Amino acid sequence: MKTQAKFGKWGMMLATLFIALSTSSCKDGFIYEGEGDCGTYYNISFKYDYNMKFADAFSKEVKSVALYVFDASDMLVESVVVADEAAITAEGFSIPLELAAGSYNLLAWAGLQNEESFDLLADVVEGKTTMQQMQVRMKSVEGSVSEDLKPLFHAAMPLEVSAEPGTYNETMSLVKDTNVVRIVLQQMSDSIVAEKFRFEITADNGLLDYNNAVVAGNEVCYEPWSILSGTADVAPDYGTNSTRADEVSVVVAEMTLNRMIDGQSPILTIWNVEENERVLSIPVADYALLVKGNYNAEMSNQEYLDRQDEYNMTFFLDEDGDWLSASIIVNSWRVVLNNDIL
Repeated sequence: MKTQAKFGKWGMMLATLFIALSTSSCKDGFIYEGEGDCGTYYNISFKYDYNMKFADAFSKEVKSVALYVFDASDMLVESVVVADEAAITAEGFSIPLELAAGSYNLLAWAGLQNEESFDLLADVVEGKTTMQQMQVRMKSVEGSVSEDLKPLFHAAMPLEVSAEPGTYNETMSLVKDTNVVRIVLQQMSDSIVAEKFRFEITADNGLLDYNNAVVAGNEVCYEPWSILSGTADVAPDYGTNSTRADEVSVVVAEMTLNRMIDGQSPILTIWNVEENERVLSIPVADYALLVKGNYNAEMSNQEYLDRQDEYNMTFFLDEDGDWLSASIIVNSWRVVLNNDIL
């Protein structure tokens, strides 16, 4: 009985000591193994699955990330820039934040890459820069762009920081803003000469706001950064026993443009420079949406434009170099036209 009383006494003393240390550990700096240091931490990771394959391509496509933290009054309180491609592509990449309890807004611009293609207009100063100042402008020369733009991504989300100590994980979903447009001109007879044509896309999308909206009044003329010409042999009697083949002459022009907004379609114009005549002029986004298809019917038009980042358009010219308005091919889908679009 005495022994039992002795152990009961020591048990009470140990329990009292444990409770005292537990309640004072955060204040006095005592750290238990596996318990952390009683701070509140958030690991912010990123994903890019807002694409047509619905697969995360963050590690393959994103080369740099800039994360900005704003308080409830939209004032910048912290910024982190990671331009180390090896770190970004590593498994489990995230940006750690230690913030006081409260309401915040997170903004990320990914892919600025030393501002080769885009400029962040704000001077990033903690305590002075507001979220509304975080606009991104495309670099151009007198309103013209003829370079392959570096991919640009945007993400934003609110963050409620808990007063409860611990480590929390949050993920930001990126939207890709840049788009590659490939224009294929196919001559129905004879060869086609690339120098005979001039390609351009005009769009009022040279400036993006902090919320990834296009700011009006910033028109850009996009010109090809690559023009290739060539020929291909095709069998006109495909599916039969015929072995006769014809040669098709094509010109391929590639342009990269900024975010497209539903209802504000960029305009593609092709000119015959020898005759100083317009061959065709079409709204790129509107024609791309014509082939959204049944599988994507539940998507809004804007979601489709944001998920799709490559557009291939094939146009057919007759023997005189005039546009054949019967049909065009957009991303392998044939669009039948009823009226002349010139």
